[in-house]
Amino acid sequence: MSRLKPLFIGTPEGRTELTAEIAGAKAAQLWHMSRLGLDVPPAFVLPTTLCSAVNSGDPSALDTLDAALAEGIAGLEAATGRRFGDSRTPLLVSVRSGAAKSMPGMLETVLDVGLNPASLRGIIAMTGNPRLAFDSYRRLIQLYGEVVAGVPAAAFEERLIALIGAEDAEGEAELDPEALERLVHDYLAVFQRNTESAMPTDPMDQLRAAARAVFRSWDGDKAREYRRLNGLEGLAGTAVTVQAMVFGNAGGASGAGVAFSRDPATGGKGLYADFLFDAQGEDVVSGRRAPSDVAMLARRLPIQAAALAEGAAMLEKAFADMQDIEFTVENGRLWFLQTRSAKRTPRAALRFAVDAVAEGLIDEATALARLAGLDLAATGISRFAGDAPVLATATVASPGVACGRVAFDSGRAGEMAASGDPVVLVRHDTSTEDVAGFAVSAGILTAVGGRTAHAAVVARQMGKPCLVGCAGLVFGDEVRLGGDVLREGDWLCLDGQGGTVSLGRRDIVVDRPEEDLRVVESWRKSV
Repeated sequence: MSRLKPLFIGTPEGRTELTAEIAGAKAAQLWHMSRLGLDVPPAFVLPTTLCSAVNSGDPSALDTLDAALAEGIAGLEAATGRRFGDSRTPLLVSVRSGAAKSMPGMLETVLDVGLNPASLRGIIAMTGNPRLAFDSYRRLIQLYGEVVAGVPAAAFEERLIALIGAEDAEGEAELDPEALERLVHDYLAVFQRNTESAMPTDPMDQLRAAARAVFRSWDGDKAREYRRLNGLEGLAGTAVTVQAMVFGNAGGASGAGVAFSRDPATGGKGLYADFLFDAQGEDVVSGRRAPSDVAMLARRLPIQAAALAEGAAMLEKAFADMQDIEFTVENGRLWFLQTRSAKRTPRAALRFAVDAVAEGLIDEATALARLAGLDLAATGISRFAGDAPVLATATVASPGVACGRVAFDSGRAGEMAASGDPVVLVRHDTSTEDVAGFAVSAGILTAVGGRTAHAAVVARQMGKPCLVGCAGLVFGDEVRLGGDVLREGDWLCLDGQGGTVSLGRRDIVVDRPEEDLRVVESWRKSV
C-alpha cells in the first residue's frame, strides 16, 4: 500500500476540504465547522479506504496505519504545544469512528488515549485538578478494556457500583480524587485479570490498538444490523478521527452535551439540548445518567448557552438542514465536536420542511425531494382515546403512543413479536446493542437516560415512541413500576405526548397535520 498522509482539521495543514466518502461524515463536518470559525479541537483523519485492508490484517496496511498515526500525532503536538504522553504538558487524544453516512452509536470510540502514570502526573501539574486526572484515567482503562481488549463492561461496572456504595455516594460524579485513584487501581486489576496482561502504558501502543479497534467495529454485529436496517450495505468502511481531548469532566463550568437545532420529535423551532455537568460526551449518549435540559444550561452557563444557540443556527444555515450537535464546555470554553443532519420523526421531517421553505433555507423542490421517501401517513400524532390510571411518568425522547406486551431484553422482544403481539421493550437503560429489539418493538421505556442518548436517537429515527428516565421503574430482584410488580407479557401503554405509563390495553387515534400536508400538496402542483 502506498504512503498515506493523515488529513488534518483545525491545523495549518488542514486547508484541503474533506469529503464524507474519504474522511467520513463526522470528519467532513468537523472540517466545515472549523472553516466557519467555530472552536473545534485540532484533529487528523485516517480515511475510509484504509478500513477494509486494516481489518483483513494486510501487513502493508498496518505499516501504513502506524506511519500515518506517527505523522498525525506530530501535527497535533505542533498545533497544541503539547506532547503525547508527556509528564509535563501531556497531549491526550480521542479516537473516533465516522462512516460516509451517520451511524449514531453503532461504531466505537476510545477517549483519553495517552494517559499513563507519567502523563497522569502531568495532567495534575498542568491543571491543578487531580480529580480530572484520575477520572480520565479510569475512563481510558474502561473504554480501552471494553473496545480494544474485549473485557466485559460488567467487570468494570461492578467495581464502580461497589465503590459508589462504599463511599455512600449518589453516583460517580460525587466520587472524590482519592476514591477515583482507588478505582483506577481496581480497574487496572480488572484489566489484568480479564486479559492476563497489563494495561499498555506506551502512548503510541495505546493509539495503534485503539485505531485498529475502531476500524474493527465496522464489522461488529450492531453495526452490521444497523446497516441492514437502513440500507447502508454499500459503504466502504469507517474512517478514524484522532482529536485532541477537551475535558467536560474538569468540574466547575465544564460538561458535555448534545443539542439539536430544532426539536427532532416535533420539528418545533428552538434549541433542544441535553447537558451533563462535569461529564464527558460518552456519559450523555450512553443514556446511563439523567442530563439537564437547555433551560438549566442557560441558567448556569448563560454565555455558553447563547453561543451554542448561535452556533446551532449557523450550522443549520450552512448545511440547510436540522442539525444534531455534540459539544463540550471545558472551564467555560465551548467546543464543537460534531454536527450532522439530525435523525427525526416523520412528523418533525414534515414540520421542518414546511418551516425551512418559509424561512428561505431550502426551496420547494429540495423540500419535496427530502420528503420523497417519507410515509406522510406516519406524520400523524397518535394519542390514546380516553383516560387510564397513570402508574409512572417519564421524559419523552420520541413521541407517539404504543401498547404492547412487556419484554425485558431484545432477544425476547424478537421472539414475542414473532408470535403476533405488539411488544414494549422495558429496560433499565438501553444501548445501541438493542437496535434489533427496537426494530421489532412498538415502543421503548427505560428507567434512566436522556432524550439525546444514542438509543433515543435511533428510536426516534425508527419512529418508535420512547420514554426515558422513568423514576417509577425500578429493577431489582423483580421489576416494579409505580409500586406494582411488572412481569414479562403484561400489557403496557406508553404515552409519548404526556410522558405517562399505564397498564392494560387502550384504543389509539391519530390526528393528522392537515395544514402542513396541504402546504406540501401545493408544492407538488407548483413545482
